Amino acid sequence: MSDTPTDSEANRTTETDRRHNTLNTDTMQWVSAIVALAGLGLVAYPFMFEATEAAIWNDTLTGTAIFLLAGYNFVRLSRDRLASVGIASLTTLLGLWALVSPAVIDMGSGVLATTTAAGGLITAALSAYNAYANNRADTPEHTPTRT
Repeated sequence: MSDTPTDSEANRTTETDRRHNTLNTDTMQWVSAIVALAGLGLVAYPFMFEATEAAIWNDTLTGTAIFLLAGYNFVRLSRDRLASVGIASLTTLLGLWALVSPAVIDMGSGVLATTTAAGGLITAALSAYNAYANNRADTPEHTPTRT
């Protein structure tokens, strides 16, 4: 009988474990950038479509907050740091608010209600993924220096 372990878990090296818990910050930068652009879209929608004053305030404030929070995580990721899970979670909540706000606030037009809900859905989904991925990661994956 051999004394070598046959279990695949016992044969895993520390390098494999480290690679499993790293996060590619370049990829996650794109996720944060798309969320920030969705926030800018929310700011612009009331000025592109017919809107009530409440819809203008709602979309402008919500979109600005989403843009700033996602931009903060974008900057963190661009410096090869993990994104803030708390910031990504708050951005998810703001996206969920944008998703349901057309049902609560009179938007003034169906097109504005649809675009606001779509922007909220994109924001909520991508920010939730960002929070999940960054929460599971132990360290950022350092990409090779670009020449």
